[in-house]
Amino acid sequence: MPKVKTNSGSKKRFRFTGTGKIKRKHAYHSHILTKKTKKQKRNLVKSTLVDSTNLKQVRDLLCLR
Repeated sequence: MPKVKTNSGSKKRFRFTGTGKIKRKHAYHSHILTKKTKKQKRNLVKSTLVDSTNLKQVRDLLCLR
């Protein structure tokens, strides 16, 4: 039986917390920043957790099932 490969793009984008939850970064913080407010840009810097609706998909990409 061959080994299952982890998705290369996913392993660069997601990290784990100490309790096993999956962290992600916000989108829309790479370009076209001039029209966004300071508050919006500041809030996009912070990382957040993967939503429960997407958790199964992300875990499949990371081969954690």
